[in-house]
Amino acid sequence: MQHTYEQAGVNIDEGDRLVQHIKTAVRSTYTKSVLGNIGGFGAFYDARFKKLKSPVLVSSVDGVGTKLMIAQMMSRHDTIGEDLVNHCVNDILVCGAQPLFFMDYFATGKLRLDVAKDVIAGFVRACKENQCSLIGGETAEMPGLYNENEYDISGTIVGVVERREIITGERVTRGDQLIGLASSGLHTNGYSLARAVLLKKFTLDQYIDEIGSTLADALLTVHRSYLGVVSAIKKRFNIHALSHITGGGIMGNTMRVVPAGFGFQVDWNSWKRPAIFQLIQRTGDVPEEDMRRTFNLGVGLIMIVSRKKANDIVKFLKKRGELGFIMGEVVTNKVSK
Repeated sequence: MQHTYEQAGVNIDEGDRLVQHIKTAVRSTYTKSVLGNIGGFGAFYDARFKKLKSPVLVSSVDGVGTKLMIAQMMSRHDTIGEDLVNHCVNDILVCGAQPLFFMDYFATGKLRLDVAKDVIAGFVRACKENQCSLIGGETAEMPGLYNENEYDISGTIVGVVERREIITGERVTRGDQLIGLASSGLHTNGYSLARAVLLKKFTLDQYIDEIGSTLADALLTVHRSYLGVVSAIKKRFNIHALSHITGGGIMGNTMRVVPAGFGFQVDWNSWKRPAIFQLIQRTGDVPEEDMRRTFNLGVGLIMIVSRKKANDIVKFLKKRGELGFIMGEVVTNKVSK
């Protein structure tokens, strides 16, 4: 009996059809620096940066965790790609970098053209919004490793920053203020705990008055990109450090950018936690310590700035319609718990 690759579960023709379907959308993200076309063995990007005297490339790779399971359970695949791009953009943004290009990895048990197109449409949309190019990727069909309706995604981003403008946190000093920027929800962290707690009591399509939406809508809210607001602030103010609040929460992530010998105090009552976090904590009787270590609790990014400029920055944010608030300060050898 003959055996073919397609009988084993891998459809090469479907992969080729996907490439043809996405070509136009992917090209729409290209800048003049992108060389070549989609479908090659490698992607090319012109590395001349005429406006920079000493350009430094900054890269990051990440995924979106078990938020994918919510998207797959609801058969809603059009925003998960945005989550991934925005997450990666924020990771290099806190180093001071502007994104240049993004590359994705899409792995599935059975390649479904409609699902893959929706996911990639999210990549394209977010790349356009963040002014970076989607220059390559990999689609892998792996029956036996994934079930038919399962897929996973990851992404790699590369950005650039002038060497003297790299944000390292070395300028952070005692008395500096922490300014929080509001998150749009869970972003892409804490979903294993959220699912374990919430899905025992609620269904994803259930409308919950407390959060003002269905549970699925709340959990699938797109991870914010902070590129626009941070870029605007950098033009007017000095930022000593930036922290993207992902796994590890406010304390764990912000300690990564505070120099040795310093810590910080957080006023946990200085902002109102979004209802989704209150729902999780109450429903699962989750200890406060676990909430703080697992979730962003409504703060997606933290800026550390001089005390003298903190109020001016908050006022500037308000004029832009942005929710920003002073939530703590840098101290010597002390970390609040």
